[in-house]
Amino acid sequence: MRWTKKVTMVEAHAEGEVGRVVTESDIQVPGATMVEKLAWMNSEGDALRRFLVFEPRGAAQMSTLLTFPPTRADADIGFLVLQPDRTHAMSGSNAICLTTVLLETGRIEMREPETRVRIDTAAGLVTAVAQCRAGKCERVTLTMTPSFAERLGARVSVEGLGEVEADIAFGGIFYALVNAKSVGLQIVPEQARNLVEAGSRIHRALTVALDIRHPEIAALNGVAYVMFTSRNEAGELVGATIMPPGRIDRSPCGTGNSARLAVAAAKGEARPGDRFIARSIIGSRFDVEFAGEAVVAGRKAVLPRISGRGFIHGIHQIGLDPADPFPEGYFVADTWGDASDLLR
Repeated sequence: MRWTKKVTMVEAHAEGEVGRVVTESDIQVPGATMVEKLAWMNSEGDALRRFLVFEPRGAAQMSTLLTFPPTRADADIGFLVLQPDRTHAMSGSNAICLTTVLLETGRIEMREPETRVRIDTAAGLVTAVAQCRAGKCERVTLTMTPSFAERLGARVSVEGLGEVEADIAFGGIFYALVNAKSVGLQIVPEQARNLVEAGSRIHRALTVALDIRHPEIAALNGVAYVMFTSRNEAGELVGATIMPPGRIDRSPCGTGNSARLAVAAAKGEARPGDRFIARSIIGSRFDVEFAGEAVVAGRKAVLPRISGRGFIHGIHQIGLDPADPFPEGYFVADTWGDASDLLR
């Protein structure tokens, strides 16, 4: 084959959410820190993201993970999360996919019964502790970056929904948390399209109305996702993160539940040591723990611990024929939702 690019990926899912880990390529991303690499990917490097994420080489329902040697002495590996809208600093489900792939393919030596992997992210250091047995990474527990409530009870006017109230919080990226019942919805598969349409409208309205910036990391700004929240009859947390250009996170969402824990702490609804079960729209499970307290730029923050399982399910190699008319891929609204979310 006469490919001018060749990329090999190992595909895994964390409780349903797919993350493709790039294991072989000649990809180079400049930057002395993960924050600088993130900024480059969201500017000069965006063609690379499109090549890896858009059709025909990618799909809306998955992320692609770039890995790097760590840029800090206390980490084992660095990563960035490439998704349809942009490159993101952190993702809990993708960190579980990453850890599972690194250990089960031998890129990092697996030690039984427990292996620790320190991940360098643009949001800060994330520590993964993998429970391992007979060559299998059975479960990954992430100690996330400090998470904090940014703005409680923000109100915004949304087309077709009227005034909507959202809590804005940081869990590795910024989330807008919206009670599903407040907009007349339930987090069930049968209402997936309605949830996506409502969440996309809310996200657009919030992007226009609010200027959200991390107090210490300038590259982290803006609400990344809307997460609808509820509880089931067992009292478990239920969530649906709406991801541009129009789909729902299949996992319970690690960064989303970190943000949700920060809001619960700010409202006096969670204390250190509390543990919760979080469910996704497909019923998959993460365990969420209020592991400790922290401070970010003078404000109270929480240290979340997120636990879930990852499963390798494929190996995928893609390339670029120099005559291919779509070197950066393409997207069509029948699968990718409202394409305007990809052109911001």
